[in-house]
Amino acid sequence: MDGGQAQSVAERPTEQRRTRPAEVSNYEIVNHYFGLAADRLGVPDDVRQVLRSSYREVQVQIPVRLTDGKIHVYTGFRVQHNGARGPYKGGLRYHEDVDLEEVRALAQLMTWKTAIVGVPFGGAKGGIDCPAGALRPAEVERITRQFVDKVDQLLGPQRDIPAPDVNTNAQVMAWLMDEYAKLHGFEPAVVTGKPISLGGSYGREAATGRGVVYMLREAAPRLEILPKDMRVVIQGFGNVGSWAARIASDIGCRIVGVQDATGSIHREDGIDPCALQEYLAHGGTLHDFEEAEQVSAEELLGLECEVFIPAALGGMIHADNVDLLNCRMVIEGANAPTTPMANQALADKGVLVVPDVLANAGGVVVSYFEWVQNLQHFRWDEREVNDKLGTIMRRAFREVAARAQQDDTTLRVAAYELGIERVLETAQTRGYI
Repeated sequence: MDGGQAQSVAERPTEQRRTRPAEVSNYEIVNHYFGLAADRLGVPDDVRQVLRSSYREVQVQIPVRLTDGKIHVYTGFRVQHNGARGPYKGGLRYHEDVDLEEVRALAQLMTWKTAIVGVPFGGAKGGIDCPAGALRPAEVERITRQFVDKVDQLLGPQRDIPAPDVNTNAQVMAWLMDEYAKLHGFEPAVVTGKPISLGGSYGREAATGRGVVYMLREAAPRLEILPKDMRVVIQGFGNVGSWAARIASDIGCRIVGVQDATGSIHREDGIDPCALQEYLAHGGTLHDFEEAEQVSAEELLGLECEVFIPAALGGMIHADNVDLLNCRMVIEGANAPTTPMANQALADKGVLVVPDVLANAGGVVVSYFEWVQNLQHFRWDEREVNDKLGTIMRRAFREVAARAQQDDTTLRVAAYELGIERVLETAQTRGYI
């Protein structure tokens, strides 16, 4: 998700902590939606098993001596789900809750996401179960380099291309690129989301949040309301949430509520997202932000608004809190933020949901641009990157919306149908199935 100019990992605001019911996992969420679409498409059970399961799953041990003098053993994962449409592509997240099942689910999600927006990648994901927010930058660097040393044979510009995700950023990608270069020579296209000075793309840092706002603008006519008349609540104020807030504010939206791991704030007249980001970047917390009213997590969910943007971790909107939501539209900036029961509850209430596989695909689209620029040894300016991103995101939304109307279904099911069809067609053409 992150890219461009980076803060050290230890200094970045911690992402929203997981509060979903323990029995609902990302794996269950993604496979539920896959199953709905596969049923509608009539995909045979044997083919379905090929599409659902991963091509390769790797788990490695990462023992690191930290500044406390003790050796801490973390586990690293890289899952390559499906490469029929191109090299494997997916982020690398550092979070103590990371496990193989979660990474497996998110790798599958990437397969459908890249197919929906039409970029020539397959799906992958990686993670390390370390508490990145509590570690020093030098410790995160040692963990990153160890991980690369143990999975480098899986990676490559035409094999598998990592990118930032939760608790990783441009600096982490720079370490990854450098360690890979020690083993294989200089290959900037092996990773995206790098610093600009190392071949990163202009516009990459803001890309996921910008893509969310493109979706807001495309969906706004369905609510018969202009962006300038929209009140927006954002759950999670990391890279995606903060950029979505700033760009939405630029087009006239009013940010009335923000939540992260440190607290929840509300201001009906609108929160200045740039001022808030600056405050957090200098060590402040939402709990101490004096330009808005402190509210509880439940009160934040219940704020009256037109748009709610979950931009934290998976499963944050679930059966126990979905009835609190008081919005007309949900745009999923996070991966798998809405459980199936909550998704159905939103549909029953007439809330429009722009699903994660479409809404947060801006990051992988600009990662594709970065990869192309690295392969060509050429750089586009930021305006060109943003314009190209807008073209792809708008086209993807309209294709999904047309499919939803044609099949009389939701945007989520229509998106999965398109993604599955495109992957299946390519796999059959190549003789994989």
